[in-house]
Amino acid sequence: MKRHERLSSVLELLAQRGRLDVEELAAEFDVSQATVRRDFDHLAEQQLLTRTRGGAATNNVSYDLPLRYKEARKAAEKDRIAKAAAQLVRRGSVVGLTGGTTATAVARFLATRPDLNGEDMAGGDPGLTVVTNALNIASELAVRPQIKIVVTGGVARPQSFELTGPLAGRILEEITLDLVFLGANAVDRYGVYAHHEGEASINRIMTDRAHEKVAIVDSSKLDRHAFAKICALADLDCLITDRGASEPVVNSLRAEGLSVRLV
Repeated sequence: MKRHERLSSVLELLAQRGRLDVEELAAEFDVSQATVRRDFDHLAEQQLLTRTRGGAATNNVSYDLPLRYKEARKAAEKDRIAKAAAQLVRRGSVVGLTGGTTATAVARFLATRPDLNGEDMAGGDPGLTVVTNALNIASELAVRPQIKIVVTGGVARPQSFELTGPLAGRILEEITLDLVFLGANAVDRYGVYAHHEGEASINRIMTDRAHEKVAIVDSSKLDRHAFAKICALADLDCLITDRGASEPVVNSLRAEGLSVRLV
């Protein structure tokens, strides 16, 4: 297990258990106790946990994990979801991308689609227009001449690189999207959720401004809820997730009228 994967797993286990023991975690990860101590110290320096005698405990922060720790979680599943999502995009479309690791993967697939190259389009129109409030996505796509990037204003959240606040909303209210890919922290039969109310608010506006709404979430986020609701399940046209989703959960979503695609 690579270090970034191990750090992500440490935070995930800590969120589940509340406390972790050095000796037990070393055995669970099949690494030395010194390695676990270094991991705990590294995460404590970033105020993501509190060191205790012989272990670590949660502190008062929300476990809305920084993006760099999320990237290794279900990476293969997220790539399959993102590839399927990117295939829905037509040349010349205006596409909204919220923040998050799966949406970032969608951006990477779109950036490498040869049929979206805008050089051959009459009048120099772009092969694709992407509207996003995620700084990392904008940074990756800005070097792609075939893609026109529109970035919302707002205040950046260091954990997700997403811009939030009234300035972001003001830009979005002036445009229309053909399609939005909605990343989320949780989905249940009642709706789609984010940990942070500011992100939820901007994502809700992007959803409202889009003709087609597609949620892109891995199976670990299904049948869960988070602090702030983005939209109701009925607002979505489709949900793309991985085949690790349990059949009862998928059936419950479909029973609400939602189209669920497993990849």
